[in-house]
Amino acid sequence: MSREAWIVVLVIAGVVLLATLVGAVVLAVRVVRTHRLLTSLGASGKVALYGALLYTIFPVDLLPDPIYLDDMGILAGTLIYLTRLVQKHREAARRLPGQPYLPPGPGQDRRPVP
Repeated sequence: MSREAWIVVLVIAGVVLLATLVGAVVLAVRVVRTHRLLTSLGASGKVALYGALLYTIFPVDLLPDPIYLDDMGILAGTLIYLTRLVQKHREAARRLPGQPYLPPGPGQDRRPVP
């Protein structure tokens, strides 16, 4: 390969590495922001949050550290789990004791969790 081809390959690899690093940082920030909601969610939410953050920070990974795909997967899975946990908690808080759960009707949309 010529010198120019190697430069292009290195630039592309650098951009991909930077994009995965930014994605991992964004997901970590979103997971930490959901930490505010965990006070009333119980132990499973806290274990998921702290487990994901420890896995992200811990130097031993499934894939080597320059490849952040496994960290991003763990953080995204944790964020999905915590979002569903918050939604269940909010639905339970809206219902009165003894009232059965009724899913939202056609005119009622679910509000996204901030």
